[in-house]
Amino acid sequence: MTIATTNRRFTLAHRPVGLPKRSDWDFAAEPVRAPDAGEALVEVRYLSLDPAMRGWMNEGRSYIPPVEIGAVMRAFGVGRVVESRHPDLAPGDHVSGGLGMQEYATLDGSHLTKIDLRVAPLTTYVSALGGTGMTAYFGLLDVGKPEAGQTVVVSGAAGAVGSVVGQIAKIKGCRVVGIAGGAEKCRFVVDELGFDAAIDYKAEDVRKALREHAPRGVDVYFDNVGGPILDAALTNLARHARIVLCGAISQYNSTTGVTGPSNYMSLLVTRSRMEGFVVFDYASRYPEAAREIAGWMQAGRLVSREEIVEGIETFPDALLQLFRGENNGKLILKVGADA
Repeated sequence: MTIATTNRRFTLAHRPVGLPKRSDWDFAAEPVRAPDAGEALVEVRYLSLDPAMRGWMNEGRSYIPPVEIGAVMRAFGVGRVVESRHPDLAPGDHVSGGLGMQEYATLDGSHLTKIDLRVAPLTTYVSALGGTGMTAYFGLLDVGKPEAGQTVVVSGAAGAVGSVVGQIAKIKGCRVVGIAGGAEKCRFVVDELGFDAAIDYKAEDVRKALREHAPRGVDVYFDNVGGPILDAALTNLARHARIVLCGAISQYNSTTGVTGPSNYMSLLVTRSRMEGFVVFDYASRYPEAAREIAGWMQAGRLVSREEIVEGIETFPDALLQLFRGENNGKLILKVGADA
């Protein structure tokens, strides 16, 4: 098994202001480090591109420490073990974990999870069987607690997490309405993912459309975007509704501060709750979710839509696709060649 001698990687150079720029990272090569006892050297194949990356670049209190200046940019992905000094990992094993935005990662083997390519392709372990699927599964089912016959509304419905949330809600017998930007995305969530309806926030009055598509109110609102769309959803809640705070992509690059909900008193009127969650808190239950999601996929009840961008050098520009709303489903960066 041939191992390269150099590792190209992105390290954080500056804390961005507004949208991140290529100059906020340094892109350089360094020698590949051989593993010490308990470690494994992984050839990185695919990396997850996530809106949360923008938050990880900021200094300050959060659910996870910020990426330090000079450190490899945090990224989760999958790859192949090429050298191991960990007893549970062998060359040729495929693994997932926090590999970082680089071509080779030398990590503590206990931080890596072996994955089975007989169950699904590598890219699926970045999307529906990776953090994306875990976020959708636990956010909707454990926090949102949908019941059959209820109405579930999902913002960012054509994106990575939103597209899976809506499909799981349908599997659980709910009526599902997606909010997305543009006619093409709305067609995608209805025609390909099976949502009952879609609202184009770029062309429609979201409040009015919610009243039309959820005449008895929204029972579960899964929020990926924050801002005005969250405000619109708060105006049409059913009694005892649940609002799941997963993300707020509309706010991540603000230079004037986060805009909070102005209609929060609707929570009092409708006796509803709004709850944030972090998927890492459910790590011990990931195998449970993965088994159920894999079963749905094998039965043809859930599809994983992935868009692949090639070349680690494209990372800064590829990341911005998320904030421009250019992707349907999960956006993934292909780093290394397939086996």
